[in-house]
Amino acid sequence: MRARHDYAEPFKIKTVEPIHLPSRQTRAARIEEAGFNVFNLQSEDVYIDLLTDSGTTAMSTQQWAAMIKGDESYAGSRSYKALSAAVADVMGFPYVLPTHQGRGAEHILMTMKVQPDDRIPGNMHFDTTEGHIRLRGAHPINLLAEEGYQRASTHPFKGNIDLDQLAAELSKNRERIPLVLMTITCNNNGGQPVSLANLRAAAEIAHAAEVPIFLDAARFAENAYFIQTREPGYENHDLRTIARECFSLVDGCTFSAKKDGLVNIGGLLAFWDIKAFEEAIQWQIPFEGFITYGGLAGRDLEAIAVGLREVINPAYLENRIGQVHRLASRLYEAGVPVIMPPGGHGVFIDAGEFFPHLPPEQFPGQAFVVELYLEGAIRAVELGSAAFGRRDPTTGEHIAPRMEMVRLAIPRRVYTDRHLEQVAQAVERVYQRRSDIQGFDMIKEAPVLRHFTAQYRRREDD
Repeated sequence: MRARHDYAEPFKIKTVEPIHLPSRQTRAARIEEAGFNVFNLQSEDVYIDLLTDSGTTAMSTQQWAAMIKGDESYAGSRSYKALSAAVADVMGFPYVLPTHQGRGAEHILMTMKVQPDDRIPGNMHFDTTEGHIRLRGAHPINLLAEEGYQRASTHPFKGNIDLDQLAAELSKNRERIPLVLMTITCNNNGGQPVSLANLRAAAEIAHAAEVPIFLDAARFAENAYFIQTREPGYENHDLRTIARECFSLVDGCTFSAKKDGLVNIGGLLAFWDIKAFEEAIQWQIPFEGFITYGGLAGRDLEAIAVGLREVINPAYLENRIGQVHRLASRLYEAGVPVIMPPGGHGVFIDAGEFFPHLPPEQFPGQAFVVELYLEGAIRAVELGSAAFGRRDPTTGEHIAPRMEMVRLAIPRRVYTDRHLEQVAQAVERVYQRRSDIQGFDMIKEAPVLRHFTAQYRRREDD
């Protein structure tokens, strides 16, 4: 089955939210007041918001209708039964704990499994996952296959884990590895998918070493779509079948419902094994709430239950991924260094290649997101030296990640292609004057997840 991207949206717009474009003078004032950190901007100062695809979905009429049925009972909520049934139907897992969002599920899993100085291998951990691992005093180990680091590589599954490195890591450090965690799709390097063959092999390697393997399944449906359209032998499999096969290979998953749950808040932690489920309950109750609500209202559970079934609709996914593909292709044709082939939830720009004159310690990705906001009141997010770099605790020197990315995350069912044309034009204007743009110094930072609250100073101000 080939992906189709040349048709209209499979929905009509029923409710609208007004947006406006603030003046250039206003934008300049607001970004300076924000310490040149777009996380500190107010939403009313943003015209097109591509900061994240997490929790920014436009929900469907079916989801809004389901929310009316929400059972707000503290214990034994029938809305929990609706969520559990949807998880069993779409994912297969018989045991599920709702959480307030994905990082709540991560917190429970890491508290259960991870001890100081442990090593947690995966294809490429995202920022909050790395944060949870480091907060436990452990080490996130990224084992992304080499083609995943190559922007120009045309490999169809650039989110795959390097199987030889995984086997070597498990052989060398088995006693320090409580679990393997695979992210689908792989967020850091472009929303790139993981093939079923790679996931199956990784699970076999982990289980041979008697190590459980979990999925960060925030974008499982987008990953299933890529398997269907790119992996030989799966073109005639429906998306639900593909998703179920992925989940059948692992021991459980964390899930941010704010992505492929198509809701604005919520998450879950799911298991095949009842003993793991019962252990997780001991940490869920004090941190998230009782088993059958987990930090969420009953109406939220109902919305997730509907969203889980809607997200594997092929018409939805063809439109969703097609919109991302069109923006990426538009920028690629203009010469902008975007990751190709495009991923599922956003367009990723190589900021290091975009600004070859800016070294990592001058935060080229941050320079890009600031300039994009100044150019068009468009908010994107840096996923490079600010998000994934850190300082050496002894020398204070900057340690840069391998990739200097900026992500234009596309909210689900929110913006039209005309909005994204405005984005493309603004990116092109920044690209045309890229050689004149200066970098930044970070003047305030937290020890973990520093990019959320960091403050910067333009280097030209020195």
